[in-house]
Amino acid sequence: MKYRLLGKSGLRVSEAALGTMTFGDENYLGFPAAISGNELAGRAYTQAQKFGAQMLLANATRLVCSRIPYVVELEDGTRIPARAIVIATGARYRKLALENLSRFEGIGVYYGATFVEAQLCSGEEVVVVGGGNAAGQAAVFLAQSTKHVYMLLRSEGLADTMSRYLIRRIEETPAITLLPHTEIIALEGRDHVERLTWRNNRTGETEEKDIPHVFVMTGAIPN
Repeated sequence: MKYRLLGKSGLRVSEAALGTMTFGDENYLGFPAAISGNELAGRAYTQAQKFGAQMLLANATRLVCSRIPYVVELEDGTRIPARAIVIATGARYRKLALENLSRFEGIGVYYGATFVEAQLCSGEEVVVVGGGNAAGQAAVFLAQSTKHVYMLLRSEGLADTMSRYLIRRIEETPAITLLPHTEIIALEGRDHVERLTWRNNRTGETEEKDIPHVFVMTGAIPN
C-alpha cells in the first residue's frame, strides 16, 4: 500500500474517528476570531486528503523498529512499512483526588467545555478548576451562558500560568470570580452533582455551595 502526504508516504492509524474536545481557541495562529477544535481537526483532515493521505481506523498492536523501513503491525496481522512513525496517542485527564469522583463523571463533572456542556448548565452556577489557558478559555466561554463561574486555583493567581489576553478577559468579566488557594474537597448528590464543598488551603475555611457543574481543567498526562 502507498499513501501520499506532501510528497511523502503517509498513513494515519487510529482506533477512533478524528476529533477533539476544544470548544474554541483564540490563540491559534491564523484564526483571530477563534476556531473550535473539531472544526480545526476537520480542516486538517481535509487538507491531508487533498495531498492523498488516507486514514485507517484500526488498532496498532506492535512496532518493529529494528530496521528501516519500520513496520506497524495491526490487530488483524496487517503489516504497514514506514520510514517514520509519529506516535500521537493522546493523554489522560488529571483528576481530582476525590473518592466518589468517577460516580459523577459526565453527570456533573466534565473535562471539556463544549457547546453541549454550555447548554446543560445554562443559567446555573458552575465551577472551573484550574489556572492554565484551558481553564481560562472554559471560564470565559461558560460565563456567556451561565449565571456565574467560580475559578478555583491552587496558586496565588494566574500570572505564571495563563496568557495575558485571557487574564484580561477574566478580569473584564464580572460573572467570573477567582478563588486562589482553593480546592474542592467533597462532591454530593444522588443521580447528579447537587452540591460541593471547597476549602481555602491558606485559612482552612470551608464553604458548601449548591453548584451542580464542575469543569476539571487541570491538564493531562500523556499516554
